[in-house]
Amino acid sequence: MKRVGFLLKVREKYIEEYKTHHQNVWEEMKSALVRHGWNNYSLFIRPDGLLFGYFEANESFSDSLTGMSKEQINTEWQELMSPYFEILEGSDPDQSIVELEEVFHLD
Repeated sequence: MKRVGFLLKVREKYIEEYKTHHQNVWEEMKSALVRHGWNNYSLFIRPDGLLFGYFEANESFSDSLTGMSKEQINTEWQELMSPYFEILEGSDPDQSIVELEEVFHLD
């Protein structure tokens, strides 16, 4: 198991809409995340839209991303979410994730 922390930036004008989508994540999307090792997954957001995500990957962050990239439901979700993020035009949010280095963990 690998603990993964990451950052993304939600456009401030879309924060409330983004939160609403995440209160209603599609069941098929949730199942795909679990299949590909997105365990104990949480998202946290600041008022300015800076988003921190945390999950526990079965193997690695890249393995979890690669698995999701093969899921049609993920393609649809990324297309839906793209306008909400400050990312390079034409990129999917999951391609713009900045992984953080873990420097401490207390068991």
